[in-house]
Amino acid sequence: MDTSLLGTSFIGYQRARGGDACGQAVNPADNEKLDPVYQAATSAEVARALELADRAFPIYSALPGPKRAEFLRAIAAGIEARVEDLVARTPLETALPEARVRGEAGRTIGQLRMFAGLIEDDAWADPRVERAEPDRQPMPKPDLRSMQVPLGPVAVFCAGNFPLAFSVAGGDTASALAAGCPVVVIAHHSHPGTAEIVASAVIGAAQATGMPEGVFSLLYGGGPNVGTAVVASPVIQAVGFTGSRDGGMALMEIAAMRPRPIPVYAEMSAVNPVVFLPDALAGDAESLAESCFGSLTLGCGQFCTNPGLLFLPAEGSGEFLDALAARIQTATPGVMLSPTIAGTYEETTADVSAQPGVSLLARAADSGVPNTAPPMAMTVSAADFATRPEMQREMFGPACLIVLGDSAATALALDTLEGQLTASIFGSPAAIAAEAAIVSRLRKLSGRLIFNGYPTGVEVCSSMVHGGPFPATSDGRGTSVGTMAIHRFCRPVCWQNAPAELLPPALRDA
Repeated sequence: MDTSLLGTSFIGYQRARGGDACGQAVNPADNEKLDPVYQAATSAEVARALELADRAFPIYSALPGPKRAEFLRAIAAGIEARVEDLVARTPLETALPEARVRGEAGRTIGQLRMFAGLIEDDAWADPRVERAEPDRQPMPKPDLRSMQVPLGPVAVFCAGNFPLAFSVAGGDTASALAAGCPVVVIAHHSHPGTAEIVASAVIGAAQATGMPEGVFSLLYGGGPNVGTAVVASPVIQAVGFTGSRDGGMALMEIAAMRPRPIPVYAEMSAVNPVVFLPDALAGDAESLAESCFGSLTLGCGQFCTNPGLLFLPAEGSGEFLDALAARIQTATPGVMLSPTIAGTYEETTADVSAQPGVSLLARAADSGVPNTAPPMAMTVSAADFATRPEMQREMFGPACLIVLGDSAATALALDTLEGQLTASIFGSPAAIAAEAAIVSRLRKLSGRLIFNGYPTGVEVCSSMVHGGPFPATSDGRGTSVGTMAIHRFCRPVCWQNAPAELLPPALRDA
């Protein structure tokens, strides 16, 4: 047993005792179980975590930005100090290579420091001041001052495919803490040890910087006693989630059925269409296919921005298709993040390939290793695709469906798509300009429109939008990556004719 991991929840500054066992991590490379056995938080422990978050909110939200920034930077430093522990544990739980773990740890640390820099002053809160004009005719103008204020305690559900950057101290947690909201995190069952290591860094940072107890808690265990209970609690004022469509929809229903409904910011599913115009394929089709294969199989295809749907001209695509097929056929299947994800990949690819009109272009040979995902590509006509919504199903892994048709058929097929995180188009500037209808459709259905590039790779910066119309996300007005993510956990408040001493510092004349 790994004696450095206790297998219990963090209830504020205390370690829980837990109740029923809620499982062990499984090494997807060999299906071996990893110690320790994790204990689900009891109902009393969940209630205590929520009570502490509720008590912490008025204290934590009143702290000046630089003090909260100190806390975020301390979390970043704590994770940085534990990178070797993560490199030892996370690959066992996820089959991710060491380089990916180090890279994702760096991204997580960078996000925390980015939000710390953002809140060093109050500009992020959009303070607005309009002074009174008592002599204005025909009516006097009152003194009006407004800014964004934090919502309250936030629930964050860890993602299965990003054990660091979208999990315990990932973008949802970082942006909520930056806004002034305490966070109650629900750990993901597939990488509980990773969650415990990161949570210890967060708690250590909170104690070292004098944060109120309850500013952060981590709970193990799913189902009605933990996840459902947290979202249903009147203490929680918003939810951050990255995961399956079914999971996100379930949380949305719970939040909507509360006496006082709350927002759920759920990133759920996307197939991220990529449109290739004829002149793009008339160039170096071999190179284009190679880069497409690289994006398709990056991370074993387990990214929310995986290019799962390609639109190609029915005429003139032969060289590209042959080159892509050759790479797929000789590819070595990678181990997926968990047995559950591997099983879902097998089921969804079988379902899509069984649809009328779908033909197999290429599939890699099975490796015989457990939980692997053979890359594959299928083709279908644009006409058939437009009549079968089932073909839009996300195949979470290194698989894509290639839709063949002319420009008009592609435009009609795009009209049938649901909301997406990204949409891409390849072609010369002149060719893209000539297809204004297609570009307009791609912009309408996506949160990020990409020209002559693939969607994998999400830059963490102030202008990034990682969101999109439903069902890519539950609320397409937000983003889970970049500094705009902070606004999901705020609301605007206006002070009218308020005495100066009652105004927040950001709104005072001084």
